[in-house]
Amino acid sequence: MIMEGCQGQKGVEIYDKVCPQCGHEIEIFSVDTEAVCENCGFKIYNDTLNCVQWCQYARQCVGDEMYEHLMKVAEAQKARRAEEARAKAEQRS
Repeated sequence: MIMEGCQGQKGVEIYDKVCPQCGHEIEIFSVDTEAVCENCGFKIYNDTLNCVQWCQYARQCVGDEMYEHLMKVAEAQKARRAEEARAKAEQRS
């Protein structure tokens, strides 16, 4: 039986990006900050993350107010992507 999703870390998603250099499809995990195109070696960055989401010093770096604001924005983006994924899945079925 094949397991669905990542069993090692809950909430990890895989995004498909298009390499701006060669057009090859690149898979990037939601927790990764960057990935390299297997076709041409071009490095892409995960534009769904900002450093506030993963850096242990983020609150100290940007301050409490900005930290809270950026985390709310990140949660809203995550909810929007989840809704888009649900809508896409419904279109396929």
